[in-house]
Order: sequence, then structure tokens, then C-alpha cells
Amino acid sequence: MLTADFITPVVDDPRTFGAVAAANSLSDVYAMGGRPLAALNICGFPETELSLDVMGEIFTGAAEKCREAAVAVAGGHTVRDDEVKFGLSVTGIVHPRKILRNCGARPGNVLLLTKPLGTGALAAALKKGELSTDSTDYAALIESMTSLNSCGEILHDLGATAATDITGFGLTGHTAEMAWGSGVTIEIDTASLPLLPDAVAKCGRGFTCGGTRSNDGYTAEIAVYADSIDDALRGLLNDPQTSGGLLISVPEAKASALAAAALSAGALCAPVIGRVLPAAGGSPSLIFI
Repeated sequence: MLTADFITPVVDDPRTFGAVAAANSLSDVYAMGGRPLAALNICGFPETELSLDVMGEIFTGAAEKCREAAVAVAGGHTVRDDEVKFGLSVTGIVHPRKILRNCGARPGNVLLLTKPLGTGALAAALKKGELSTDSTDYAALIESMTSLNSCGEILHDLGATAATDITGFGLTGHTAEMAWGSGVTIEIDTASLPLLPDAVAKCGRGFTCGGTRSNDGYTAEIAVYADSIDDALRGLLNDPQTSGGLLISVPEAKASALAAAALSAGALCAPVIGRVLPAAGGSPSLIFI
């Protein structure tokens, strides 16, 4: 499998940004049940505005993350750009019968999530000076964004029938795509969601972005929200994630074993956050309770 992904900086420290961007790019392979083997750097850089040392730090952070993933960095390509952009083109491998897609959720399955939500909200607060880099909230943000989704490689053998990584379309958008592709209704229990510290409150204070509103609009006609879900929590459900976790569909009887194995393989968390229901005529694709 071949993938490519790049992002603009979500943190000021270039080495950390390189690690975040690398983890985010590698996730595309893990989300399909694959093992990444090699990567090429993709970089846009304003060489007249920033020192080349900054580029070097970005590459170093990415290389360290690739080394952790046992991925060889085989080169890359850099172009002049008005702003920094960085990511990886990744080559991975997966057995054809073990590929995980986002269209295999089956009624009776449950859904697990391997990282907490809220990176978009905390990153927005960071950019506006409302999140200190020496705080525990910042540490949690960085841990989430730089953690590898390497558990994806073992999911098929543990019974997973579908998976996707939660990134720019937020939990709502990526779950909607799984529901549409699988021809099912997905119900999410918001009380079970793993959350980054203070993420809901920050959404409530307006630390969101245009992507949050776009995601909400994208799913507005096919999603139903319980009356108990206020604007702050709804904002978090639509929060664009950077290097988010894997959303995994698995038969309920296999969920506990899969969760334990995912945690052993480095997942930050693995709670059951929802269930897959048959789609009835006129029923919504997404239900948030």
C-alpha cells in the first residue's frame, strides 16, 4: 500500500511537529491493518523566513518517530512554500485478505477508540496563548498526537471487521463514512468517549476552527443528537483531529480481547464507545446519546 499525507504546524516546536506529522502519516497504513516499511519526506518550507535549522529539526523529529515504528526514511522532496508543510509518503504491506476498510462494520458489532478526542480544541487554545507548554494538558496533547497507531497491524487477526483513523473530519465525519460504507446505523455513547483534559470546556469557550463547523454541516442531515448534548460537546464530536486514534468495529464477543491486545501494542486507550445497528428505512446514519 502507498499513502501520502502532510499537515501544517500544530505546535511551535519544530522537532515535535515533525514527530506529530510522521505519526499522522503512518496512521494511514495502520488504519488499513498494514505495517509501514519505508517513508519519503514531503516538505514545503519558506527558506527566506525561517532558518534551515528549523527544517532540520522537523526532519529529525520525523526520523525519530519513524525509527520507533521500524520504518526506513529513504529520502524525500522539499519545495519552497509560503508556509511550513510536512508529512510523509509511506509504503506499507498487508496481506490482501487482512486489509481493513471503513466499510465492514456489521450489526451487532461494537466500536472501540484508541486515542482520546480533543486535539483540535487544545491546539486551537495553544495557538491563541490559552494553553501553556509546561502544563499537563499540553503534555497530554503531545502524547496523543505523537503516539503511533501501530496496534492497527494486529486488528484483523483479533476479529476487527472495519477500521478508520479519526483525523480532519472529526469523530462525526469519519464515523459517518463508516456507517454509509457499511450500510448501517452507528450509535455513539458520548459518556464513554475518551477525552483530552479540558477539551469539552475549550470547545465551549470557542477554541475551534472552520473545520469544526464544516464537519458539523457535513453530517447535520444524517446525525441525531440527544437533548443532553450541549454545544460544547457537539463541538468536540466535530473537532478535527490531528493524528487521532483508530475507530475499530469488532464483534462484541471479541471486543475485550481486542482491547487488551491493542493496549499491549501501545494504544493509549481502547474503550467501547458505541455499537452498530441495522439501518432501517429513514433511520439516521449516526445517533449520539
